[in-house]
Amino acid sequence: MMNVMAVESEPARARFDTDEARWSAVVRRDRHADGAFYYAVSTTGVYCRPSCASRLARRDHVAFYDSCADAEREGFRPCKRCRPNGPALDAKHAHAVTAACRLIETAEQPPGLDQLAQAAGLSRFHFHRIFTDATGLTPKAYAAAHRARRLRRALHRGERVTDAIYASGFGSSSRFYGSTAAALGMSPSAFRDGGRGATIRFAVGECSLGSILVAATDMGVCAILLGDDPDGLVRDLQDRFPHAEVVTGDEAFNRLVSMVVGFVEQPERGLGLPLHVRGTAFQQRVWKALREIPPGQTVSYGELARQVGHPRAVRAVAQACASNVLAVAIPCHRVVRLDGSPSGYRWGVDRKRVLLEREVGKGTISTPKFKPPTPKLQSLKPEA
Repeated sequence: MMNVMAVESEPARARFDTDEARWSAVVRRDRHADGAFYYAVSTTGVYCRPSCASRLARRDHVAFYDSCADAEREGFRPCKRCRPNGPALDAKHAHAVTAACRLIETAEQPPGLDQLAQAAGLSRFHFHRIFTDATGLTPKAYAAAHRARRLRRALHRGERVTDAIYASGFGSSSRFYGSTAAALGMSPSAFRDGGRGATIRFAVGECSLGSILVAATDMGVCAILLGDDPDGLVRDLQDRFPHAEVVTGDEAFNRLVSMVVGFVEQPERGLGLPLHVRGTAFQQRVWKALREIPPGQTVSYGELARQVGHPRAVRAVAQACASNVLAVAIPCHRVVRLDGSPSGYRWGVDRKRVLLEREVGKGTISTPKFKPPTPKLQSLKPEA
């Protein structure tokens, strides 16, 4: 085990190869430095991990060591708070969160916070914090999202709505129907039948970014898709709800599409239309934060994670951005790498770069695959 830990810590050790870098990590209580080195305090006789939450010692009382053995040979004993000679706290927390997720997913009824914290051997407050940091969701929201996934799977299998509700862990049908719109976006029977009975209007047009599909339910715009193949965009919409009544919009709907196209061309104008957004509690939080980013400004995935209150849930934030089906209206194109470069856009990095440059007033990059910039609506009938 010690050899494995040593190998894993080599990249971190390279970043903390000077006393100045190590002291800076101790001051920040940087968890990324754990395992790369240890520090000892002469006045207390103990040695700690860099992330130890103990009171910060004076710099002239601190010495650094590459291993626990080195510190112990100098007569220092391990700190009882951070336990530097035991498993890393992050690993222990990850194990506790994984076990809690498994408990939530296998229980017939969602376990309470007290039960989860007791199983993890942690206090309610401490468990709640590390679970939320690791998953981007509170234990309650994670359980709700899992129930929604179980419900969708049961309905897709064609189970009776009542059976699916109880099999998914809802204690009563009234509790389920209180959250059904957020979970499914339509009635459970319509979802079970692939959207049967639901009406989705759509139209496909052309803009400077290529083909654009706009779709809406009675609740609002539910999809803004970009691509090179108009038929492919329609198939994408139909695959989501194969039995829904997908119809081409009338003239009034085409005017709505014109508004969306104009918004895509000039995002700073804003889009004063209702949106019908379906997603988990965490996705909704990320998408809300995205809509608060002003045109012409960008944030990194890490900054966005901090804005939604989960600084360590960077991957979950990136997944929420990738799940967005409302291009530009939910501006995930304004999220960039730490160095400012665009990457990871559902509709292509070239389109992301065009949108960003357009918003900051640098013009548009012309690429052969993009359509002419004059909007031209072209409604397509869905395939039979």
